[in-house]
Amino acid sequence: MRKLLLYTLFFCFTFIAAAQTPEKETKKSTDSINSDALLKQIGNGFFPTNIWNFDLRYLIKFNQYEGFRTGLGGVTNEGFSEDFRIDSYVVYGFRDHRFKYKIGGGVLLNKDTKSWLNISYTDDLMETGSSNFLTDGRTFSFFEPRLLNISLFHKHITSAISYEHEVNPKLITETEVAVSNIDPTYNYTYVLDNTPYQSFGTSTAKVALQWNPFVEFESIDGKNKIVKDGYPKFTLQYSKSFKDVFDADFNFSKLDFRAIHKINHNKDSHTIATLSAGLAHGDTPLTHMYHAYPNNINKETILNRFSVAGINSFETMFFDEFFSDRFATLVVKHYIKPFRITSYFKPQLVLITRYAVGNMNNINRHQNVNFGTLKNGYTESGFEINKLLLGFGLSFTYRYGAYHLPKEEDNLALKFTFNITL
Repeated sequence: MRKLLLYTLFFCFTFIAAAQTPEKETKKSTDSINSDALLKQIGNGFFPTNIWNFDLRYLIKFNQYEGFRTGLGGVTNEGFSEDFRIDSYVVYGFRDHRFKYKIGGGVLLNKDTKSWLNISYTDDLMETGSSNFLTDGRTFSFFEPRLLNISLFHKHITSAISYEHEVNPKLITETEVAVSNIDPTYNYTYVLDNTPYQSFGTSTAKVALQWNPFVEFESIDGKNKIVKDGYPKFTLQYSKSFKDVFDADFNFSKLDFRAIHKINHNKDSHTIATLSAGLAHGDTPLTHMYHAYPNNINKETILNRFSVAGINSFETMFFDEFFSDRFATLVVKHYIKPFRITSYFKPQLVLITRYAVGNMNNINRHQNVNFGTLKNGYTESGFEINKLLLGFGLSFTYRYGAYHLPKEEDNLALKFTFNITL
């Protein structure tokens, strides 16, 4: 069955690529694409063709478990249909020698409210301790520094049905029902009522809300375009796992919240703060707990740990150092007016402070994995100097407070930054 799905997906990609063969009609269409629109599409992570937008996220990546990961994926566009879409991918990991894939699609139920009913089947990896909002959809970055050093993944085979609905342009919702089989790639056992679980199943229902009360829209050709991006913005998500539904093993629930606020001091300087919080209640395995997005490699010296800084990650916090069933983080960044050295060389200084607090009940249930909690509060501060050369810059971060380490060098993080906008 799995081979048949892969062959079917490969045939679809081959057919779609063949449909883009440069003939006279295709050339006219390609030549008519506005270069600015094309750059915007690429900046959003897509390379558009007549009926298929290739998703650049799947071309090539690297992580500690898969090594190099490469493949093809994307979604059909309005040239294919305005009422139906196919959203699929297939990738291969050269270190674990496994194909991963998703076969999915959706149907438009109501154009005015952008109501879509989606269905998908996914066989892939997920980072342990990560927590994603349904309403965030896909995210794209030309370079994902954290991904290079993540060490804890779990395999999941997930069948899901979801429903997207726009209450109004400022309030969007998404609901999902999913059944997953989960198998950690590392040595882990979850012990519940004297029963050890090394792999397990979950049956979950999720509801997510994205509320942007101060964003201003204008209707152009029946589509809402943002004319003013206002803050704060709020995201809320509730998840519930049901034991014994489709052979699921655990009862637990999660509540996740995020608020983003931006203060513009002038056209060249602003401050942005991101508050995130999560609460997991019930019989929750480590795969569904929280980390604070650490981004420090577990190596001996500061030079060995030299890598690339993330966006909201904790640069001095080591991978797998802390996990929580309840946590909160606050990240504050102040962007100072760029230094105008020349008309082309304008580096920008960014001052940064990050704080995290959390804790966990029933730590002894999680076996074969060593970690701490954030009950005393974790603090780091530093700065970035961005746009020094070809989008690259430098960052320096210092860890202090309750989790300051005895060896001074271990409290420092010196890294590249990478910022590029199309």
